Amino acid sequence: MTGAYVSLLQHAPGEGGGILEDEIRKRGLPFQRVELFSTHELPPIQGTHLVVMGGEMSVNDEREFPWLTEEKRLIREFVSQRRPVLGICLGAQLIAAAGGAKVYPCEPELGWSPVLGMTAPDDLVPQRFMVFQMHGETFDIPPGADLICRGERVAHQGLCWGSALGFQFHLELTQDMIADWIRGRGADEQKQILEESRTYLPESNHLCSRIAERFLSAPGEGFSWTGQL
Repeated sequence: MTGAYVSLLQHAPGEGGGILEDEIRKRGLPFQRVELFSTHELPPIQGTHLVVMGGEMSVNDEREFPWLTEEKRLIREFVSQRRPVLGICLGAQLIAAAGGAKVYPCEPELGWSPVLGMTAPDDLVPQRFMVFQMHGETFDIPPGADLICRGERVAHQGLCWGSALGFQFHLELTQDMIADWIRGRGADEQKQILEESRTYLPESNHLCSRIAERFLSAPGEGFSWTGQL
């Protein structure tokens, strides 16, 4: 037990923690879920560790979703205090925006695609691996941050900014979550994605568990994904 207390920010009903949440519960750690789609505001955050999940909105939609401004402020606060942050999809874009980088539309990606691992902290990600994508925006890399994953169609797929690690793709998914997310797509497309999921999901889940282990075992302050303070 590390004394970690995890706060998870959820932006949409169908975009919960998935495998990440399973890892949190497996360790019996204190857990705070903030359902921003329901609260419409950011309440006091109790956690020492922060998880920021995906969502359909843009980080730039602050007029419609004012709590996005507070999320960025919270991420900056965690990074300044060197407290662990893990962002997925929109969460990664929020990390980038919190660091002063632009987030903007890109070629939409849906389904499985290859990603290359760059200079990652402690070889956290493989040199090449398959990930599930579902996004229509991308981010620039903030000053002082590192690009740790690169894609073929959308270049910026992962970033590390001090104590914050963000992935554009979804490592947290289960087969049921994927089936729910693609329900509105054509039958042939659904069939292809589900078949590919049976092939690639076990490795993706293993990588998610590995990253969760590093995240959940990190100290509540004085942390850096690169080990450099």
